[in-house]
Amino acid sequence: MPEFDDDFRAQLGALLAWRRDVRRFSATRLPEGALDELIGLASLAPSVGLSEPWRFVTIDDPQRRAAIRRNFAACNAAALAGQTDERSALYARLKLAGLDAAPVQLAVFADRATSQGHGLGRLTMPEMIEYSAVAAIHTLWLAARARGIGLGWVSILDPKEVTATLGVPGAWRLVGYLCLGYPESEDDVPALQRAGWEGRRGPEVTRR
Repeated sequence: MPEFDDDFRAQLGALLAWRRDVRRFSATRLPEGALDELIGLASLAPSVGLSEPWRFVTIDDPQRRAAIRRNFAACNAAALAGQTDERSALYARLKLAGLDAAPVQLAVFADRATSQGHGLGRLTMPEMIEYSAVAAIHTLWLAARARGIGLGWVSILDPKEVTATLGVPGAWRLVGYLCLGYPESEDDVPALQRAGWEGRRGPEVTRR
């Protein structure tokens, strides 16, 4: 096993601090093979029962991308209408998608029908399949950030419409629709915090 020294731990802490949800991307393409490398690293994430339930789908087809963009626009309009008066103006100013500029769009699904893992660890908590896919996304996120690549997680989408648009099996559940590319700018403070939408709070631990 390699030795992870103090310098490495400091770098890891910096990586965690600079991992941001990127909303504004440059149009610069990723290097050849970069996405495959990131997906390979993401697949090292832990999974319940070694089920490896993550399913990665790249979206390159312009018509499918346009359908996803329309999906987002409809959901975003509904979300805006649901905000209070004092929040609606701020919400309207937020750029919530990298769908227009990010060179890579990647959907991550969790396959609840997978037989891999033989059901271990998910009899009482079947949602562990989705949690495993989340772990893969976070692993990919950190690996991307370590290479200067930003990731934006688009959550304002109708998952059923995304599934239909991409033509994937019905047993796959959308966990994350991701935009990947080089950020227009860098910051170690979350964009929503900088915009005044919400602030961070310190760690909270309940002891029993």
